[in-house]
Formats: sequence, C-alpha cells, structure tokens
Amino acid sequence: MSVFMTRSLFFGLTLLLGACSGPLPKGTDTIKSPWDSFEQAKNSYDNIILRETTTSQLQELGFNPYKTPNVRILSYLDIIRKFSPNDSVKSEDLPPSVRTCLASREACLAYEATPGVYTSTRVGNVLLDLLNFKRKSIQTGWFFNALIVIHHDVVVYKIWSGTPIIDSEKTRNNPLGPIQEPVGSIMKDAAGI
Repeated sequence: MSVFMTRSLFFGLTLLLGACSGPLPKGTDTIKSPWDSFEQAKNSYDNIILRETTTSQLQELGFNPYKTPNVRILSYLDIIRKFSPNDSVKSEDLPPSVRTCLASREACLAYEATPGVYTSTRVGNVLLDLLNFKRKSIQTGWFFNALIVIHHDVVVYKIWSGTPIIDSEKTRNNPLGPIQEPVGSIMKDAAGI
C-alpha cells in the first residue's frame, strides 16, 4: 500500500471517527432505591410526620433498611458522630429531640437513605479524545440524602439535603496530546504523593 493510500485511509478514518461520539465511554452510577427521581424521594420524606410516624409507617414510605437497598441503620454512636463531627459542637447545640433520643442510648437509632443517579458521558471528537488532546464529558442526574432519627420506634427528628438536578460539563484540553501529563498527576508528583 502506498504512502498516499495509507494517509488517505488514516484521514478518512479520522473524519469518520471525529464525526461521531458513539465509541466514547459512558458510565452510570445508580444507587438503587424505590424512588426514580429526586421528587419521589423528597415526597416520601415529606410524608414523615415528627412524633407521629412509626418505624413500620416509615418502612411503608420506602425507608426500610431490611427491604430497601442503600438505607443504613445508624446506632446512637453513629448519630453522635453525625451531629458532633468535632469537639466544637456541644451537646446543647443539638436539637432537643436528638439530645433526648441520644440520652436513651440503645432506644435511639437512625435511618440514612442516599438514593440517586449519576451519569457521565464523554462527548466530542473521538480521535481528539483518544489521543488525549481534548476530553469533554457531561454529568447529569440527581442525589438525595435523608437522615431520620427514631426514638422508641417513633420518628423524632429528620433532615434532608441533596441535589435535585445535576447538570455539569467538564472539558480538559491538552495541547501536547498524548505526551502531555494530565494536570492532576503533575500536582501529585509535585506534592510527592
């Protein structure tokens, strides 16, 4: 095969690969749960009524560590670590219902649920991506976290946090392509890690 044909074939493949992003990696992390969206998880959480909802009612809402994946049971010691991550947080800083619960030790526990979906898709020119000149990825999804404190089988405290919509884009340009070290590894080498 002549040099001209080899170059033409390489140029044709480059155009073909550059035109589509199908071969680029795509990944999805799903924390399994009964909820398919942030809104569903938040709605179940909102149906929890302090000092009324029992453990069995809580489990009907989907917060069942024995049947629902990724719902952790926290002991009173775990709860202390959650609410007092360092010495600057004093007992009197805690919500009164949590303090009362913690005083009863073994009768105090919590459920922590962390459902969510995170998808990362690389997009752009396949050749530039494979040769490490330019990598672009799009992250989408949602994340919900609920902490529910239970004292003598009744919910006494709840708090939530989360990200209803994850929609971000990350682009990394390496002008020297495959011979250029990624910035993160240079920083690690400089730090001696």
